[in-house]
Amino acid sequence: MDDPGSRFTRLYDENHRRVLAYALTHAEPHTAEDIAGETFLIAWRRLDDVGDPPLPWLLGVARNLLRKQHDRRRRGHALADRIRALTTPADLAAWDVAEHVVERETALAAVAALPERDLEVLALVNWHGLEPRQAAKVMGCSAPALAVRLHRARRRLARALDTAAAPAGPRPAPAVAEEAAR
Repeated sequence: MDDPGSRFTRLYDENHRRVLAYALTHAEPHTAEDIAGETFLIAWRRLDDVGDPPLPWLLGVARNLLRKQHDRRRRGHALADRIRALTTPADLAAWDVAEHVVERETALAAVAALPERDLEVLALVNWHGLEPRQAAKVMGCSAPALAVRLHRARRRLARALDTAAAPAGPRPAPAVAEEAAR
């Protein structure tokens, strides 16, 4: 009896072209090559199950793989059609990528404007998920002191976000600003 490597090599050499030809009759060339390759991968894994003659078994595996691939493609198209049917022009306008880029840049500018101590307090509580008393231990202060730091850091972040989001239009002259403040 042949060793598995030699048996598989012979199986591949004798049948690969025919399996590929079968797949080419049902799929695009790149897909057919993938199907033929996967067919022989399955044959390698299940070498003892390959019948004699092996071609019908191999073509059955290729047929099943083609069917699964076709079903996957059909489900993908059906899902895309459903999403397309549910999408309105307002949805498309709401997902303007440029708006998200501007919002992200605004947030990054606001965070960059904060002092290091504020960043650390906010990161411990919001990013790392620590409770204020746990964050206080990390910062080496009391829980009430951390609560005050956290409150101030949040206020400074809110101000920085407001400042970063404000339009950079023309500003009134100092004399006009003083007049408006009165």
